[in-house]
Amino acid sequence: MLDELSRRFINRWQGGVPLCSRPYARMAEDLGCKESQLLGLVRNLLDQGWITRFGPFYDAAAMGGGLTLAALSVPESRFDKVTRRVNDHPEVAHNYRREHELNMWFVVATETPQQVPRVLQAIEVETGLKVYDCPKQREFFIGLQLHVDEDGHVDTVPLDAAVTGKGGAVHRRELPDAVDRSLIAASQAGLPLHAEPFAQLAQACNLDEAEVLQHFGELIDAGVIRRIGAAPNHYKLGLRGNGMTVWDIPDEEIETIGRLLGMQDFVSHCYQRPRHRPQWSYNLFAMLHGEDRDAVLRKLARLESRLPRSYPHEVLFSSAILKKTGLRLAA
Repeated sequence: MLDELSRRFINRWQGGVPLCSRPYARMAEDLGCKESQLLGLVRNLLDQGWITRFGPFYDAAAMGGGLTLAALSVPESRFDKVTRRVNDHPEVAHNYRREHELNMWFVVATETPQQVPRVLQAIEVETGLKVYDCPKQREFFIGLQLHVDEDGHVDTVPLDAAVTGKGGAVHRRELPDAVDRSLIAASQAGLPLHAEPFAQLAQACNLDEAEVLQHFGELIDAGVIRRIGAAPNHYKLGLRGNGMTVWDIPDEEIETIGRLLGMQDFVSHCYQRPRHRPQWSYNLFAMLHGEDRDAVLRKLARLESRLPRSYPHEVLFSSAILKKTGLRLAA
């Protein structure tokens, strides 16, 4: 079980890290501890796997890059070998094993949209398997925030505005320039665990700290940075039921049903994606999380009860995280 300070840190700092010279000192003050104690706590949480990373979370599409979700149907006898092939591509940001005929689902994030089909084609050639490309056509909601209670139970909660760090609407901005790109490359693996992390990034990118803070603020306002904070390991924390619900919704109803599913406070992601008939007939994806499968199925029942009628659907439970790194730009 997590100690009390670790639990409060995870609940509070999944986003909204202050943009200032000594953000860890501000965070420590909020938690009622010392800066050095907080830095050691974050290191321990990373080392022990309670959080998978701490730092900025970048949106490849918002920065003019390419992003897609893709799937493979991998024979069991080849699963490990195919996993290594797919994960060897640095553009593969996430990869999950799911219980379905299409049993491998991975996210490809690239610096330009043109690179996505090249990566998918390379994976097809290397594996000899058909890749099902399911890019996002419409986003109805995205925002996973976890809460660990005093007894150690974890569940999803409605996204707090403090997590994103945004005070209002996303502002339009030119695509990331050379300075932005250098900062993204330097921070994509996480924020430096140093009393002055932005000064460390400034030194690495041959900038001054004020420039770094300005650029980070602009990237947040533009939506290129979704949030800066901790990524809890939901499996280790006990949120072992993770179901990607997929729905076959008539095209004329997709807007209404997508918004309805996306507004439910227990749905963490909701997107419209293309069908691949006859193999794949689903066009709406909504992620559900719970402590076990039964918890996910109870949430699914709540979703079904709020729909105007029944629609064909399935739940693809994830059984393993095969890769989870996030966006990676070349240094």
